[in-house]
Amino acid sequence: MKNHSSIEQPSVSETPLTQEIVFLDRATIPKHIQLPSPNFPHEWQEFATTKPEQVIQRLQHATIAIANKVILDADVLSQLPQLKMIAISATGTNNVDLAYCHQHNITVANIRGYATDSVPEHVIAMMFALKRNLMGYHQDIQAGVWQQKKQFCFFTHPISDISGSTLGIIGNGGLGQAVAKLAKALGMDVLYAEHKDKETCRDGYRPFNEVIAHADVVTLHCPLSEHTQNLIGSNEFNRMKPNSILINAGRGGLVDEDALVDALKNGDIAGAGVDVFTQEPADMSNPLIANADLPNLILTPHVAWGSDSAIQTLANQLIDNMNAYVAGKPQNLV
Repeated sequence: MKNHSSIEQPSVSETPLTQEIVFLDRATIPKHIQLPSPNFPHEWQEFATTKPEQVIQRLQHATIAIANKVILDADVLSQLPQLKMIAISATGTNNVDLAYCHQHNITVANIRGYATDSVPEHVIAMMFALKRNLMGYHQDIQAGVWQQKKQFCFFTHPISDISGSTLGIIGNGGLGQAVAKLAKALGMDVLYAEHKDKETCRDGYRPFNEVIAHADVVTLHCPLSEHTQNLIGSNEFNRMKPNSILINAGRGGLVDEDALVDALKNGDIAGAGVDVFTQEPADMSNPLIANADLPNLILTPHVAWGSDSAIQTLANQLIDNMNAYVAGKPQNLV
């Protein structure tokens, strides 16, 4: 332990003089990223990781819990009478039972807007790599194809330009808009897809099926919910152009992973870049991991958000959320 010196919000007078803060999964933030010290009296305890069976014991005396991926469901929360705030060190909130927190006046705050440069740049990087088949050519050189061809240059994979192509964006939040800004600067046309099940479109949107059928690149930036689970599957891949690519830096469950592998192998689409998986960390049972050697598939381990500057912004905002709560002016509530 180290000492850094309807939701009804408790007043300042109701909050303890010294907050007991426990960070359950500090390893989700790289060691070289510094967490500022909260500006209120507190005791700080952190753990690199926390197993489900360790949560209750570790939070038994905590007034503020910090968690990124650790599950805090109703069964766990009901056994933590001292807990007054949960500071989620991420944007996603599906690891916390928000309904229980609302009913029992536990303040929950998350992180927002910290990766609006990092994620779009990762998407654009994947886009270039896939449209120009960089992975395929790299693998060919490794296999000695250049030497076998005995040519100054060789063309074993198609190379497509980004300029003049069409980007279909599913999800028009901050990240989707930031990707659109970069895409337009590169000379791309941008289409926003309406919700999949909607018959009419809002201003500025096009029908979902029309967007995926016309786009040269489809990128996903929408939340994962019961309505978006397997949003992209076999039917959608059949509608996409055979020279199109899919990029998922949103949530793993948005894409049917088996269908994606089939689409890549069958030539239904030309390539895919994936940063998120249905289960994380993903192992060899995941169809994408099992087929990671495909030349038209680029996989990264949920790091699109993780530039150093983005993570430092996250860390600063995490502490700001706790400072605001203790000051009686909570922010970023969910």
